[in-house]
Order: sequence, then C-alpha cells, then structure tokens
Amino acid sequence: MTIKIERPVLEAMLAHGRREMPNEACGYLAAREGVVCRHFELTNRDAAPDHFTMDPAEQFAAIRRMRDEGLQPAAVYHSHPETPARPSEEDIRLANDPNTAYVIVSLVEGTDPVRAFRINRGEVVELPLEVVA
Repeated sequence: MTIKIERPVLEAMLAHGRREMPNEACGYLAAREGVVCRHFELTNRDAAPDHFTMDPAEQFAAIRRMRDEGLQPAAVYHSHPETPARPSEEDIRLANDPNTAYVIVSLVEGTDPVRAFRINRGEVVELPLEVVA
C-alpha cells in the first residue's frame, strides 16, 4: 500500500513539527479517494521531545470533522525533533492497530524528512510514500 499525500499537507506537517519544537507534534491525516488531502493537528498532552499522547477529546472531534467532510482517516503522524523518521522502540511498543499507517516527520537536517510505516506486533514495514501535486 502506497501512502499518497498532497505536497501542502506534507509541508504543513513539517511546519507543525517545527512549531512544536523541542517537543513532538502529533495529529491525524485524512484522505479523499485514497489521497491524503488534510491534516488535523492535535495537542501532545505529554509536551515531551521523545513521546506523545494525543488529547482524546481532540481525537474524537477530528474524526467527526473527517466524517462531516467526507474524508477517511488515513494515518497517525508525529514528529521526531532530534531523530530520523523511523519508529522508536516506544513507537513500536505503543502501536496498537495493525491497520493504521504511522507517518513520522523528522526535523533532523540531512535525513529523509517523512516516512510511513505499518507496525504489527513489533514488526515494522515501511510503506512507500508518494507526494502528489
């Protein structure tokens, strides 16, 4: 499965990550007809540089807005302010839905800034990511 994402959404995720530094940013990605066309910024309740916890009320509100706008949930995203875009041990341990795509945004210069993964019982599989106009 390839994650197709519009360039403005990709740029908005990177901007969100930079605004939240030194802490991790987090949110949802939503798609229309298989293309990620919207991001929903959520609050990292932990306000920490190495992990995140989404606000449950914001999660429910984002899912409602997606449904109201005819969008489908496509992925969970979060930033890594100081490490590459790959799942940390904690990311792998806390990934509880094998059907969810996890998109990681790295703010480290010189690294691949955005990568996507599926995580199932500790097994990490990278998903192709295609940026579309």
